[in-house]
Amino acid sequence: MKTKLILLAALATIGIAAAAQKPGSKLRPDETVYLYASSDKGNTVDPVQGKKSIYAHFQMKEANGFSGPEEISETGNLGHISDLARFDLYFPKKPNGQMVIVCPGGGYKYTSSWNEGLYVAKWMLERNITVAVVKYRMPNSHFTVPLDDVQNTFRYCREHAAQWKVSQIGVMGFSAGGHLAATTETMYVDDATKPDFAVLIYPVINLEQDTHRGTRVNLIGKEEEVAVRDGKSLDEYRAELREGMRRNHDLARKYSLHLNVTSSTPETYIALCTDDKTVPAINSILMYKALLENQVPAEMHIWPTGGHGWGFTTKEFGKDKIEYCRQDFFDSLENFLERQRMK
Repeated sequence: MKTKLILLAALATIGIAAAAQKPGSKLRPDETVYLYASSDKGNTVDPVQGKKSIYAHFQMKEANGFSGPEEISETGNLGHISDLARFDLYFPKKPNGQMVIVCPGGGYKYTSSWNEGLYVAKWMLERNITVAVVKYRMPNSHFTVPLDDVQNTFRYCREHAAQWKVSQIGVMGFSAGGHLAATTETMYVDDATKPDFAVLIYPVINLEQDTHRGTRVNLIGKEEEVAVRDGKSLDEYRAELREGMRRNHDLARKYSLHLNVTSSTPETYIALCTDDKTVPAINSILMYKALLENQVPAEMHIWPTGGHGWGFTTKEFGKDKIEYCRQDFFDSLENFLERQRMK
């Protein structure tokens, strides 16, 4: 009898965990586009799947070195994303011509796919905006990988824009996803990959200092792991160490995105809270300053409290960390998007 009770309790626990791994919205994407994979998608544990799967067949320039299944937390943090990089498409019934490609945050370790993905899509759809939520590959120190995924998403969406009645495509990102969105708006390679506008929510910008260490380490690696002594002479090891340190320093500078802003950077909206202890406010301030210095139209909204990671989780989906200024945030963002659309 005791064994049976233990088994029932274990099954109940599993049931609770399974139930917890469901978002607070029943909204599901119309399509899921797999950027590289062309066959079975059985390795994903993502409960948010499109009603239709499409394979874009882009050529993968570089793998991120991960193997095995994806992982997901009870709050929708989707990690270990590798070859099954993809984006979820949401189509409004009456598209207003605008589209936003969303990059959820997660320190380049996972994507906050509900708080900074699905719930964003719901808000956008209510305003007749077409949405793509990117579930990009984690870099695992392969620093080109996330941008490749977002740029391929842009290429696919530009190619199908007329079919979807879309005439304008912007990028939006949160935290490390904000770093990725800022990378997208400052390191585009052609018209197809250049956003028409950018929205950065509590973004990581500076990798040299005052940064979020997890974002830096997951993107470009640890400073202390730039050389391995195994089998090398002391002189060889020191030479490799110097070269590795130089490379790490150069990458940190390259991906400190305020240094990449030019007069061609698209108009940008930035939002954050003063008391953000995860990503210091100076990151957003540096980006805003660089935009001003290059005469790029920009606006920045700073609320006193709310910390980090508040995303689009309103009372409808859980505890709203910025309930006192939530409407102010939504109004300012909606005004920005509408102003872009009217250009």
